[in-house]
Amino acid sequence: MENVFATDRIKELLPRVIEFVKTELLPLEADHHKRPFSETAKILVGKRDKIKAAGLWGLHLPKNEGGLGLTLCEFGQLSETLALAPLYGHYAFNCQAPDIGNMELLSKFASKDIKHQFLEPLLEGKTRSCFSMTEPEFAGSNPVKMGTTAVRNGDEYIINGHKWFTSGAEGSAFAIVMAVTNADAPPHQRASMIIVPTNTPGFNIVRNVSVFGEPGDGWASHAEVTYTNCRVPISYLIGDEGSGFKLAQERLGPGRIHHCMRWVGIAEKAFAMMCERAVSREIEEGVKLGEKQFIQGFIAESRVEIDASRLLVLRTADNIDKLGAAQVRDQISGIKFYVANMMLRVLDRAIQVHGALGVSDDTILSSLYRHERGARIWDGADEVHKQNLALSILKNYGLDVKKKRTGN
Repeated sequence: MENVFATDRIKELLPRVIEFVKTELLPLEADHHKRPFSETAKILVGKRDKIKAAGLWGLHLPKNEGGLGLTLCEFGQLSETLALAPLYGHYAFNCQAPDIGNMELLSKFASKDIKHQFLEPLLEGKTRSCFSMTEPEFAGSNPVKMGTTAVRNGDEYIINGHKWFTSGAEGSAFAIVMAVTNADAPPHQRASMIIVPTNTPGFNIVRNVSVFGEPGDGWASHAEVTYTNCRVPISYLIGDEGSGFKLAQERLGPGRIHHCMRWVGIAEKAFAMMCERAVSREIEEGVKLGEKQFIQGFIAESRVEIDASRLLVLRTADNIDKLGAAQVRDQISGIKFYVANMMLRVLDRAIQVHGALGVSDDTILSSLYRHERGARIWDGADEVHKQNLALSILKNYGLDVKKKRTGN
């Protein structure tokens, strides 16, 4: 299928990125479950050196920060390719969540001092960061309500609170924390985003939250974190006081493009595995699995759903590039729940076609399904996005519901 969003830059870059993923990263999957995380991290540091030498570093960055200056739509197409090696691709290229979102946030809104101290090492791949917004006591889909506070005391903020699913906290150099700084302000102007170095006294990782039995390590971890009288300079504030909600929206809009194109890539990987299994598995003498109509239905439905998802996401990314995320909120909500569900359906079909092998760790499918089931929850639950989209549509037909949209 012709890619109508393929620019000349993408036509040049895409084959190079695909070749690197296939030759350097995919072979690592064979021993993934046998290899300690620390060993994998060391291997990927070496891969990063090769990426830099090949001139492929900074796919997501503007030129003034050492990147290639790609549009969101262009980068999205490369993000799909990196997901063909879903355990390694984005980290090897230094554009894994939550770091990529943090880089974009700091690039747009941080002071020069913050950029020098925190952003530059992140861009170079020398450090990692984490994003600390969700709290166990409050609904994660509504970030205007939270208990973590940052109280000004002279030239410092004193931060106290309880977070969880602080992605990538283990081994990170700093957290971007969302905390209430202006408790008496209107709901959307109460919180701010503040940098807290992870070596700050009072910053404590309680545990890595186990997800479907997997605790996660390093950049793949989701930590429960407490902040107990953490003192940081007021200069570590990102943007203006009270702008935390606005910054969260700026961060999450493009971030959903990153997620969705990664999910398309994962679906493509699962699709290829399903097809290979269908033509290689003999279920009775002389009869291959792919000859069965049930399996043919899986394959046909998956192909169309993947193609449709890709076009929806790239259309949304292109519109964000042209109009800004705020103008295409409905499209962003739509791709978030549609693509997440598409990926999980394709993964489920691929597991089914693999039979008992599919639920084992002898293939990557079960690990992907465990990790990606959260796609329907992260960055706003499906139900929230569906409600927001429906209300926006119905407003055009005269239904005026006196209800504030949630943050996601």
